[in-house]
Formats: sequence, structure tokens, C-alpha cells
Amino acid sequence: MKLLVVCLGNICRSPMGEGALRARIGEAGLDSWVQVDSAGTSGHWHAGRSPDPRAVACARGHGVDISGQRARQLLAADFEEYDLILCADGDNLRDAQALAPAGLAARAVLWLPWAGINGSDVIPDPYYGDMKDFEHSWALIDAAAQVTVRRLSRREDSGIIPA
Repeated sequence: MKLLVVCLGNICRSPMGEGALRARIGEAGLDSWVQVDSAGTSGHWHAGRSPDPRAVACARGHGVDISGQRARQLLAADFEEYDLILCADGDNLRDAQALAPAGLAARAVLWLPWAGINGSDVIPDPYYGDMKDFEHSWALIDAAAQVTVRRLSRREDSGIIPA
């Protein structure tokens, strides 16, 4: 199983999502068969750059190191490689689906609704905010990561992994 977390620039939300998922997948002992990466729909702005220092600090504050990640742009080929593309918001979902090869657009989903997180469809972009905004985004991301791992762990009723 391969998961790809997607936001706009791949320097805030998606690196935190990748980090949170990796941590939760590792805790659940699923790291031998679940792989995670991240990308940005407009990743060309930041390609090759480290995550935003505030994202790194936020994740580190929750025991997750994302400092080694590097931004990259979402590619059409990612739809062939990844089973599920978890998008941070509707704009990124739309942009991702527009890039998808024929028949593969359904692999991209809004992460929070897919995970069953009530109250929001969007992981807000904290880039223009302060650490409080990064913490708010982290809370949503980590909640979604926890539910994602539960869905992957319960094979019979996951909706993802056949029994």
C-alpha cells in the first residue's frame, strides 16, 4: 500500500501529513507494507527545499522529525504509483484530479472526509499564519493519520484493503 499526502507547495501540510502518517504507521507495526510520501500540486515553487521551519518545529514538538524531507511536485505518474492520494483541501484535490491519467482520478480524495474527521473538509494552510495555525493544522493531520492507520489495520472493513 502506497499513500501520498498532497498540499499546495509541499512545505507545510503535506510534509507534516507524511511525518504524522509515518509515525502512526510505525507505531502500528504497518511500516513493512505501507509506504508514505508527499508532494505539492504547485511543488515547482519549492522543489528540493526542506519543509517550512515552522512545520519542522511543530512536528518536532509532537515527536516527529520531518527535517529530512524535500519538496517535490505532484506528477501524473504518481497516480500509477500510489494507491491513495490524500489531499489537504478542495483546490488541491481539483488540481490533482486534473493531472490524473484517465480512470485514475478517484485515487485522489479529500483526506479529512475520507478519514471521517467531522467538522472540516479542509486542512487549513498555515503558511501565512503563526505557530498556532501550524498547531491547528497538526491536530487535524494527526487525527486523520490515526484514523487512516485504523482503517488500514482493520482489513475486513477498511474499504481499502480487501479481506
